[in-house]
Amino acid sequence: MPTPQSAEPEPTTDSPVPQEQESAGKPRRRWRRIVLVSLLVVALIGVGGVVAGGLYLRSVESDIERVDAFTDVPEESRPQAVTKGAMNILILGSDTRDPESTSGSRTDTIILAHLPKDRSSAQFISIPRDTWVPVPRSRDGNHGGRDAKVNAAYAWGGVPLMVQTVEKFTGVRVDHVAMVDFAGFKEIIDALGGVQITSEKNFTSIHPPFRTFTQGPQRMDGEAALDYARQRKQFADGDFARIRHQQQVIRAILDKVSSGGILTSPGKLNSFLQATSDSVSVDKSLSLLDMGTELRGLRSGNLSFLTSPTKGTGRVGTESVVFADAGRVKSFYDSVRRDAVDEIISGGKS
Repeated sequence: MPTPQSAEPEPTTDSPVPQEQESAGKPRRRWRRIVLVSLLVVALIGVGGVVAGGLYLRSVESDIERVDAFTDVPEESRPQAVTKGAMNILILGSDTRDPESTSGSRTDTIILAHLPKDRSSAQFISIPRDTWVPVPRSRDGNHGGRDAKVNAAYAWGGVPLMVQTVEKFTGVRVDHVAMVDFAGFKEIIDALGGVQITSEKNFTSIHPPFRTFTQGPQRMDGEAALDYARQRKQFADGDFARIRHQQQVIRAILDKVSSGGILTSPGKLNSFLQATSDSVSVDKSLSLLDMGTELRGLRSGNLSFLTSPTKGTGRVGTESVVFADAGRVKSFYDSVRRDAVDEIISGGKS
């Protein structure tokens, strides 16, 4: 097994807060909730909804908080776009209220969302947070420049270093960045009246109030769904189970949005958007309204949830890490660059 290239410690709760977080003030230190849902809900509204709600949505968008994601990313080090018109969005997630969370400056969830040129589908590629990758040196020169867990990049250099790290690992150019706090799923799901989730087995939550989830389909309110999405220790594949559960919850939300009368009821839609609009944080150039117009035909059945190819877990020194499958990673992300959707879907399956 590889050994660490430096004695530099991994970030802890005492690590300096990244520049983007410091400049945002206390309200923005809490990760913004449900940008993924907001992006896709706008897309699910459809032509009539976009036209009828355009002025309202534009006013909502004017209040969305922005992050400077690319200014400190050297252009000469970035991969070039291969397929004109395709889009790649880096979605960074955290669960700020997770009882197990030990570091507010880490990213618990890293998703590269690929939107093909024809906008007929979307592929959401989860990169396990413990994936051992080369992290470029941070702007201040004090961190990085060595291999580490991929989620260390955010703690060391904020959004720009995370963009650099993901681009270096995948070879895919990131066009936009969005951030989400999974803890915010509670409010979103309750606004929808609950969601339907299918559990793969019977198990009990390790967090109070120690819910028991039964194998098979069941309706969950916001608290239960959030609890479900956090569970991993009861499963042999650990954090990979947590990734699956998060993907299940995301899909269930989108299914409910598209089939639960939300899109056809102005009152329900207004309540739903009000529950999410003040929690969105995106890069400076991303327009949710324009994206909604582009993706108006997208439905949850056109979404694929995939995982970056790995060889499993192991140890580097004292750290438990996930090892990328270098050969499969290269061909998989090459298919993303080429916008080869069928290859992306087949290559990202476990």
